[in-house]
Amino acid sequence: MAQSINTRVDVVVEATSYQGLTNYGKIMVGDKGFEFFNTRNVNDYIQIPWEEVDYVIASVMFKGKKIPRYAIQTKKNGTFSFASKEPKKVLRAINQYIPSERLVRSLSFFDVLKRNFIPSKKNAKIKK
Repeated sequence: MAQSINTRVDVVVEATSYQGLTNYGKIMVGDKGFEFFNTRNVNDYIQIPWEEVDYVIASVMFKGKKIPRYAIQTKKNGTFSFASKEPKKVLRAINQYIPSERLVRSLSFFDVLKRNFIPSKKNAKIKK
């Protein structure tokens, strides 16, 4: 069984991890880091210390009324995606340990289309 890295836990919420196959478990946000523990397999867990977190990326819909999923981008090990029953509660707990400048919104569907198909001034060729 995995040993928790946290000495104090702020939030425990049921969640889903989208790392490879979908795993169901619990998210724990505490003073030392972010943890996900699988409910079925005790040896399947994710522990991310706060020093390792680079960005927290939230997918925001309907002007902040719905947050279907969020991801934690680490400095060395890539990005981990999660969804939980109470995402605002989890993100507020994360915001106590990660500065607000590193909590960002992901691009919307239309922003991605704009970036790829509509030419911008940066991408336009300069005619002499």
